[in-house]
Amino acid sequence: MTTRPNIVLIMTDQQRYDSIAALGHDHAVTPVLDRLVNEGAAFTNTYVASPSCAPSRASLFTGLYPHSSGVLRNDDPWKHSWVELLADAGYRTTSIGKMHTYPYEAPVGFKERHVIENKDRAHPNLPYFLDNWDKAFWIRGLEKPSRVTYRDLPDYEERLGAFEWELPEDMHADNFVGGLAEHWLRTYPNRDEPFFLQIGFPGPHPPYDPTPRHLDPFRDKDMPEVPRSQEDLDSQPTPLKELRKHHQANDHDAIVMLENPTLEQLQRQRRHYFANVAMIDEKVGDLITALDERGVLDNTIIVFTSDHGDALGDHGHSQKWNMYEGSVKVPGIIWGPPYLRGAQVHDGLISLMDFAPTILEFAGITPPAWMEADSLVPALSGEKWEGREYVFSEHARDFILTETALMTMVRDARYKLVDFIDYDEGQLFDLQEDPREEINLWAEPQHAETRVRLEKAIARWRAESSMHTATWGKDFR
Repeated sequence: MTTRPNIVLIMTDQQRYDSIAALGHDHAVTPVLDRLVNEGAAFTNTYVASPSCAPSRASLFTGLYPHSSGVLRNDDPWKHSWVELLADAGYRTTSIGKMHTYPYEAPVGFKERHVIENKDRAHPNLPYFLDNWDKAFWIRGLEKPSRVTYRDLPDYEERLGAFEWELPEDMHADNFVGGLAEHWLRTYPNRDEPFFLQIGFPGPHPPYDPTPRHLDPFRDKDMPEVPRSQEDLDSQPTPLKELRKHHQANDHDAIVMLENPTLEQLQRQRRHYFANVAMIDEKVGDLITALDERGVLDNTIIVFTSDHGDALGDHGHSQKWNMYEGSVKVPGIIWGPPYLRGAQVHDGLISLMDFAPTILEFAGITPPAWMEADSLVPALSGEKWEGREYVFSEHARDFILTETALMTMVRDARYKLVDFIDYDEGQLFDLQEDPREEINLWAEPQHAETRVRLEKAIARWRAESSMHTATWGKDFR
């Protein structure tokens, strides 16, 4: 192809890696994402640079780690992104849905933004903001469901954030965002310029609130077993034990996280969660139909991923803010016949931000030298490619992860280490022998050499990062 492709970046919020049926997870119902996997390229070891929204998204949209971008937690300001390079190169740049910039409506290179943020912002610590979804509720004379309304339910504390959507289907956050993006694809006026469209679905972030139609296939469906043993809970470092207490004391995003939920409660939570994923899958299908009927599908590359995962009760944890696989490992798919061959499955380690230079190269733009991200084009082109030797993730103290100033993860092909800057405690898992991450080897003498090697990898990474990115801000002054 000689023309520059349109690029659609679809990002969900809080979608686990094990949520796509075609990649071996048959508890999921994802026929559209299965098609993207089968006709495109899947990266099965995609790790986020931070297990929460804003730092992860800022990392993706800058190609920098959080400690380099300066976006360390939600509501840290960020104003620039590589989308500016696409806009300067003549791309029509549009964002529909969630981006989690701060301020929420910061352009960051988009010429057009239609902002829809978290499904539940009913918390006094969050900045006040009326997004497009809020306005639609007001116009329709409806009250938006949130922890404020769900607290009136007699069994609210037993639900673990699992509810059933009772308002019109089109008003559900994911249907609203998908429908608005579909409308844009059918009506934008200029066919001559290529477009970059970012679509940010607010789900499956809690509340877990699928419509009855999407929940029906899951009502009696067996969900994967939750890794959770007393030995596991007792072995966790102090910051993670405190994080569990914090979840139990607060109903974050309408989740009352119980200390000892029943198996049925955990199963119900997962059924609602994966029904939310099925809803999004259906809307992705509608978007592909809109691209096809517009006549641009054959000249469009689709990237599908998420900003982080969801613990869903794994190891006694809720949502994210931890370094377990369910929290830091996400889907990663690139689809785009005829730009890349299909049925590619790559198991090498990648960082979520590696999609940044990949997208730029597809658009004919040379990525900035200061980016810490690695292009995936060699893998997609059939060149010899093994992925990263190490992937890293980090999270600074915020009003939920309160007991550590900095948590850092490194993993290689076999081992994962989690370090807390202010504690001698940590975590070390052999993911080959213990893929459920239930046996903490941190203090085991026979694994001391591995622990030292991974701790040195973190130190070297931070030193090399500071040198590599020293001049990045010059491009945005």
